[in-house]
Amino acid sequence: MDVRKMTIEGAVEFTPAVFPDDRGDFLSSYQESDFRTAMGTSLFPVAQASFSRSRRGVMRGVHYTATPPGCEKYVTCPRGSALDVVIDLRVGSPTFGTWDSVVLDQETHRAVYLPQGVGHLFLALEDDTVMSYLLSREYVPGNERAISPFDPRLALPVPGPSDVMISQRDREAPLLAEALRAGLLPGTDARAASRGAAGPTKPG
Repeated sequence: MDVRKMTIEGAVEFTPAVFPDDRGDFLSSYQESDFRTAMGTSLFPVAQASFSRSRRGVMRGVHYTATPPGCEKYVTCPRGSALDVVIDLRVGSPTFGTWDSVVLDQETHRAVYLPQGVGHLFLALEDDTVMSYLLSREYVPGNERAISPFDPRLALPVPGPSDVMISQRDREAPLLAEALRAGLLPGTDARAASRGAAGPTKPG
């Protein structure tokens, strides 16, 4: 399994070996030995497994979890393809306010590990795109948070509001600076505890 440490501190991209034959393909989207080598520990105990299915042009995010309790995620795209974007929302992090991206799809079967305190967005690049999530804590509505994906401060690599299908909640989400002033962003404790206890936003 190939490993790439993303520019967001603590976020990691994993690309598994794929073994095709005349019956189809076989792969392992998670291998503990590779994860442990990259992260120094095993994957979090999985509290919830979820997936979303989206039409082409659907965008979900930027979503994150109030920290504490925080949430870790392991995200894959078993069907279709999506532009997956990770945004550092941890106040005090050396990469605060920056982002990194990767295309997740059914050809490469890449996966992304997201530490707690970071934001997550994806844009479906084709119909019937399925995103799969392993979460470190069960969904709690009151812990959900969102940042506007159209914030010029973030300059995310996504189309404008009129060119995507997006929820009203995401369309009306605050800018990064507004969330910062309101005290809604994870602090440095999220970064320090990114391998500790966790808790989720609703995926996608």
